[in-house]
Amino acid sequence: MAPPGRRWMFDFLLLSAIWGASFLFMRLAVVEFGTMPTAFVRVAIASIVLLPLLWMRGQGQHLKRHWRGLVVIGMLNSAIPFALFAYSLLSITTGLSAILNATVPLFGAVVAWLWLKDRPTGSRVLGLAIGFLGVAMLAWDKASFKPDASGLAPGWAVLACLVATLFYAVAANSAKRYLTGVPSLVAATGSQLGATLGLAVPALWLWPAGMPGMKAWLAVIMVGVLCTGVAYVLYFRLIDQLGPARAVTVTFVVPVFAMLYGGLFLGEAVTGWMLFCGAIIVCGTALSTGLLRVPVGRR
Repeated sequence: MAPPGRRWMFDFLLLSAIWGASFLFMRLAVVEFGTMPTAFVRVAIASIVLLPLLWMRGQGQHLKRHWRGLVVIGMLNSAIPFALFAYSLLSITTGLSAILNATVPLFGAVVAWLWLKDRPTGSRVLGLAIGFLGVAMLAWDKASFKPDASGLAPGWAVLACLVATLFYAVAANSAKRYLTGVPSLVAATGSQLGATLGLAVPALWLWPAGMPGMKAWLAVIMVGVLCTGVAYVLYFRLIDQLGPARAVTVTFVVPVFAMLYGGLFLGEAVTGWMLFCGAIIVCGTALSTGLLRVPVGRR
């Protein structure tokens, strides 16, 4: 068996690369499927992939025992955020949405403070201030709520990303509090089934009139199988190994892969301002989660 440290580091980097690709695949899918159908097909495919694995491992009883909590986690951690990010990718780049996604640990620290009474002190408070300053600087650059050439306002897309990250943060803390000890495969499968149920009606109501093309179908299949099914097994395993505050720091590395994929396959530009604000966000988040410490209030 591999040493624990080496095992979680491999999962961490693999998950970063996989989730970086999710922005690319969702961008390719949402232009033809639309927001709700993209999110629905993503979680439905993930459920189809994960459910047989769950039964083959004989873990079905855990799913029955914890189904209420898993449905709630599925709505908070998948259904709502996936729909919000799909919407945002109609008008902003994959790189920008991934940088905004890196604010998850910031919101995670705030949620843990307000809900779990895990009060940050010293450098962690400074980190929250720095991180949210970086978010404000980045969002201000895209703060226009006037429709652009796509017919959508980038300001609403940025806001959608930030609301999605807040839901991720609530879900991570909820999973740690209510699903501790639940096998990662059970948590991943149950949450995707819950998200599928939650998205079914709005997705079918808003299903596109024309059949999406092969490229869109391949993209949504990849985001469902790889970026959701496989990724959430890794993610819930990281929560068990590291705790929610450190597990969500995987979002630090995701923008690197997202910008790389966006530049290579979509021809998206990465501006110096995006990189500068992203660096501020990452530094602030590292401080707020305790991964980086500086003496505050000492002589």
